[in-house]
Parts: sequence; C-alpha cells; structure tokens
Amino acid sequence: MASSAQAMATARTGGFSEEEWSARVDLATLYHMLDLLVGWEEGIYTHAVLRIPGDDAHMLIKRHELLYGEVTAENLVKVPIGADVDESFGVNRPGLVTHSGALSAREGINCSIHCHTEVGLALAAHAGGLRMLTQNALRFWRRVGYHDYEGLVTDHEEGDRIASALRPDNIVLVMRNHGLLIVGNTVRDAFERTRDLLIAARTQLTLEASGAPVVEVPPETCDLVVRQWEEHDRGRGTADWPAWKRKIERERPSAVGLA
Repeated sequence: MASSAQAMATARTGGFSEEEWSARVDLATLYHMLDLLVGWEEGIYTHAVLRIPGDDAHMLIKRHELLYGEVTAENLVKVPIGADVDESFGVNRPGLVTHSGALSAREGINCSIHCHTEVGLALAAHAGGLRMLTQNALRFWRRVGYHDYEGLVTDHEEGDRIASALRPDNIVLVMRNHGLLIVGNTVRDAFERTRDLLIAARTQLTLEASGAPVVEVPPETCDLVVRQWEEHDRGRGTADWPAWKRKIERERPSAVGLA
C-alpha cells in the first residue's frame, strides 16, 4: 500500500520531490503572471529564478529558448547556482550569472526577477534613481542598490559585484543602463515588489515629464512606511499570491502543471 501511495505521489509531481514540484509550480506560475498580468513578455532574454527548497546549491530557471508563456512546471531547468555553463546546458549564460549573483548575495534571497521593460530601462538610466514620490516607491526606501553598467553579464566576477550591491539588505538593484533586478524570500515577495517598483518608476517618470511640481515624502515618514510595508508583507500581504495563483489556475492551468 505504501509503495502504491508513493507511486501516486510521484506521478502527481512529475517524478520530482514534493518540495521541488511545489517550487516548479510556483515559478511557472510567476512566469505566466509576468506574461499575463504585468504584460512584459520580453522575448527570451530575461528571467525569474527560484531556489529549490532544502537545496541551497540549485535553482530553477526557464530554458533559454522559451518565451514566458511557454514555461511549464516540468520544463524548468534545475541548474547549480554559480555554474560555469553556456547555452549548451539549456540556459542563458547572462541570466545564470545575474541570478546566481542575486541568490548568493545573502541568506533569505530565494527568488529573483530581472526585467528590461521600457520604464525599467528609463529608471536604470536616470541619474537621480528612484524618488520617494508614491506609496509604492516607499516600499524601497533605503532598500535600493545601484550597479554600474559593464556590458552583457557573462562573467561570474560581475555576478559577485551584483551580490555585493545587494548587501546588506537591498531588495532592488538598479543595473545602470541595463534594467532592474528584484529579489525576495519567496516568489510572492519578488512578484509584488516588481509590480510596485514598475508602478513607482512609471509614475515618477510621468510626473517628471509633465513638468509639474512634485511632493516628495519626508525621510521620517519614509522610515515609518517602509516598516509598515515590511509588516504588511509578513501579515495580510501573504494572501495576495494565492489570489494571483488562482487566476492562473483558471486561465492557464495546464501550462503550469495545475490541471
């Protein structure tokens, strides 16, 4: 009876452990949420990754040639963090180097998202960086690092510099003239931070382009609100990712392995 139950569990999880299968479903869901809700399908060259629970040495990443909408729980690639591999391994080397750096930055970073959206690129080239103009931006008060442009990220030494720029407690890295890198403990954290960062950046750039006077939030209020955001993320904010997941279950269940 035990072997039969084990066989059923193995079939249900595609032959992966329960922990890895759950991570695969979460990451595939994230790719589809970024494609469907945020709407920044950017070709094949940007990524989201997730560390496998209980396995500090490996992460999941999409196959190099796949669009976000083609990702499934089963076709994600398990790759050693920091591995010196190229596309013959099935993954994009710059993506591997960038995200290996992110996940190596410190304990508690298990998921990272890198994007090249137009608004993200504009912020990355903005000399003043992110300004505290909106509640969305306040999530990142004193949590933003900056990394100067060095070209395509193919060298693990640059990955080490990316890791350093995320310490001690940055949750966003503005990669100058390149794009944005957002990290979190969970898929939920990385996704919600990405949404808020893009909203904050778009609002800032719109206001600046309008030429109208702007009101910046004073530092003492920023100190308060960033703590409120952290409390929100530990409490009622945890209900939002299951809600997004239900959306994907309804609209693309077979794609992410939930059918």
